[in-house]
Amino acid sequence: MPRAFLVVMDSVGIGGAPDADSFFNDGKPDTGANTLGHIAQACATGRADEGRERPLHMPNLDGLGLGAALTLASGVKARGLGATPTGLWGAATEVSRGKDTPSGHWELAGVPVPWDWHYFPDTRPCFPDDLVARICALAGTDGILGNRHASGTVILAEEGAAHLQSGWPICYTSADSVFQIAAHEQAFGLDRLLDLCRAAAPVLHDMRVGRVIARPFVGDAQNGFTRTGHRRDFAVAPPAPTLCDWVQGAGHRVHAIGKIGDIFSGHGIDTVTKGTDAELAQDLLEAVATAEPGSLTFANLVEFDSLYGHRRDVSGYARALEWVDGVLGRMIAALQPGDLLLITADHGNDPTWRGTDHTRERVPVLGCIVGETGQRAVGLRAFADIGASVAAHLGVPGQDPGRSFL
Repeated sequence: MPRAFLVVMDSVGIGGAPDADSFFNDGKPDTGANTLGHIAQACATGRADEGRERPLHMPNLDGLGLGAALTLASGVKARGLGATPTGLWGAATEVSRGKDTPSGHWELAGVPVPWDWHYFPDTRPCFPDDLVARICALAGTDGILGNRHASGTVILAEEGAAHLQSGWPICYTSADSVFQIAAHEQAFGLDRLLDLCRAAAPVLHDMRVGRVIARPFVGDAQNGFTRTGHRRDFAVAPPAPTLCDWVQGAGHRVHAIGKIGDIFSGHGIDTVTKGTDAELAQDLLEAVATAEPGSLTFANLVEFDSLYGHRRDVSGYARALEWVDGVLGRMIAALQPGDLLLITADHGNDPTWRGTDHTRERVPVLGCIVGETGQRAVGLRAFADIGASVAAHLGVPGQDPGRSFL
């Protein structure tokens, strides 16, 4: 019985979204944003040489068709990404009205988002008084810190000392539909932070805020503050059964690697592993060796987005792309006959772009079925076609609107 592996390279967009003009960074549209294309251009001209050398080198994914997918999506031909495709390749366009993690992943799994998310205004303060009062009551504090749009690392530097002194949680948001709560793992308590986020989540979900995110950290004012790996997302449940539910409902196992369990609120998930991308890469390689016949392994590698995209670190993003190319090359070599591997993304986060938000872009669709020879060009597809194709490969009934390209 065949297996399927679906790997999301978080934020690795390839430009060309037809509706980019209605999504914004710093008040200006995302028209022209191109995460992969602009990184490749920076590498080719020596503007991304910190810790690496130019041009961008991704032989495994480019061999499947990464450069061809970039050109298909946005018309860009990038130096270093000119291989003739030998695998399954194409590009996908999102229809959900959000350039965020849940929207992208749900639609990849066959369920476009049927509502508009709530976003907090970029004002100080940004949260309504009744919400602040509710968070204070749940936290058992007289107030909160933050109450604004902020970078997660910056706000720790700005509010960490006050948090240790007052015991008040640090609450902030971003251009995404999120409510984030940061607190010190020892002084405030990790379990207390998770309990607070868990209790606050229904309140925020009723407002159509997509995620409540626990952001634990450690450190002190003298030595600085550092976020830990104990982040936890409390996401709105998908509005309909997704690919994960379809596979599990057919009696097969679903293994979540990275944020997948949180993104889908545990629905249709049998096992979960978390950690850094380096740790998750090992989990993914282990899954290739151990996953059961008929199973789906669904992975998200997030550090492209969290460490490099939002921070507009072009060299760091390029290093991460070259690293994952090596990981996925080892994965491809270890797959079993009949296995399907699909590699994609959920949105863009162009590190050369203005602002710090995600960018509205098409995403690559790359992959292979072990034992098949020759390239398979699947063209421009919908996000939902990816979930439908995985379901078709596993012999599992899917649902509209996705259409399999296998």
